[in-house]
Amino acid sequence: MVARTLEPMEWPEPVERVASALRAAAVDARLEEFPQGTPTAEDAAEAVGADLSQIVKSLVFVVDGVFALVLVPGDRRADPAKIAAAFGAAEARIAKPDEVVAATGFEPGAVAPFPVANVSRVLLDRSLLAHEEVWIGAGSAQHLAGIAPLDLIRLASATPVDVTRAASG
Repeated sequence: MVARTLEPMEWPEPVERVASALRAAAVDARLEEFPQGTPTAEDAAEAVGADLSQIVKSLVFVVDGVFALVLVPGDRRADPAKIAAAFGAAEARIAKPDEVVAATGFEPGAVAPFPVANVSRVLLDRSLLAHEEVWIGAGSAQHLAGIAPLDLIRLASATPVDVTRAASG
């Protein structure tokens, strides 16, 4: 897959929201477009030439009635019990597509970890801190951004915790 880096003002509106947040925070990140899309974590890893563990899945959960964003590596699965425990909540469930849009302003499959207006809390799986660079969704199914995990924590106001279990085939 070939990436094309675009200049500001050429981005689709949801991608420009992410680019603006990166510029405003003066974060050294690489925002790239993949015209054929990156619909799965595996596709994203192949597109950017990274390990699956460097791909960040941005998952929206409903935790005791409020929206939470959970950032997990592409080689793992979010554990709803651990997410509920991190909130001191009774339950956590994956959000429905309309709830994803309401929580983040992004379409399912194109969720970026920032800016998200209606999310009460962002959790980031600690395992992502093992990398110098991780790749996040950047507002569309065709856009990814490479960013340092500590910058991701800062921009997403994320709390590092253990919220995953190993992915099963």
